[in-house]
Amino acid sequence: MDHSGKLRRIAGGQDGLVTRGQAMGVGFSRHEIDNLVAFGRWRRVARAVYLTDGGAVEEASRRQLVRAALLSLGPRAHAVLGTAAELHGIAGLPPSDEIHVALPGTSARLARVREPGLVVHQIEHPAASVVRIGGMPATSPLCTVTEVIRRVGRYPAVSVLDSALNRRLITEADLLAIPRLVRGRRGAVAARRHLAEADGRAQSPLETRTRLRCVDGKVPPDVLQVAVRDGDGHLLGVGDLGWRGPKVIAEADGRGPHGTPVAAFADRRRQNRLVNAGWTVLRFTWADTLHPDYIPWTVREAIAAAARRRRS
Repeated sequence: MDHSGKLRRIAGGQDGLVTRGQAMGVGFSRHEIDNLVAFGRWRRVARAVYLTDGGAVEEASRRQLVRAALLSLGPRAHAVLGTAAELHGIAGLPPSDEIHVALPGTSARLARVREPGLVVHQIEHPAASVVRIGGMPATSPLCTVTEVIRRVGRYPAVSVLDSALNRRLITEADLLAIPRLVRGRRGAVAARRHLAEADGRAQSPLETRTRLRCVDGKVPPDVLQVAVRDGDGHLLGVGDLGWRGPKVIAEADGRGPHGTPVAAFADRRRQNRLVNAGWTVLRFTWADTLHPDYIPWTVREAIAAAARRRRS
């Protein structure tokens, strides 16, 4: 196999990326590499990291940018914090273009990174706390969650915990270990409070935020993912948050799962079945969660209306 074939094989396992060292290791000279970049056949993505089909795409994908950052910093680099959460598929953090990478000890200081959007942290992680996701090293789900919830506010922290639990990346037993892991660290007190509010039944950050607004407004739901059945036991629908006494359901309508015409029609049919079964169905969006009083006020009004109907 010639050196071009060898490099294609390496790039095939790295989302089309190669490092200068890898290219030279299979026989490319510095002059060849510089020419490939100069003529647009390769595209520089990070320091000494190139996209080998650079002329075929307009820009690198997010996954390629993360991998390039890791490759540029050497074998001890690994994704941390929001970037590790992103790789694991843990939701709940605000969108960010930053890429967070950790290096141990003096390696972080010596990196001298000046790449836009790349944040290098000096953090020492034991080998057991680093895993590989699609070939990219990152902190384990438990380590990632533990480090994130010390650094963010209550709503994103609980959303991250809920997401990791819902995706079964961490367990209830793992939650019991987190207080020990954060002991003596900055943010530990708040992190322990966040743990008490985690609930893996929440299926999205929007559901988590809606629940927390209700908790703060003194109308917490008594059940999540409430299943409503008819007299014969047939399932009519499942509501995100439920108040079973007054038969009130709150739905968190995110743009993803509810944004297509097919999903909209399914939601309407399900809502009609629930309403015909005597339930009040409320629908909330992300924008609604930005107003502290709106969601709990709406829920209280629905509960009060249900009480009036019972008395009449």
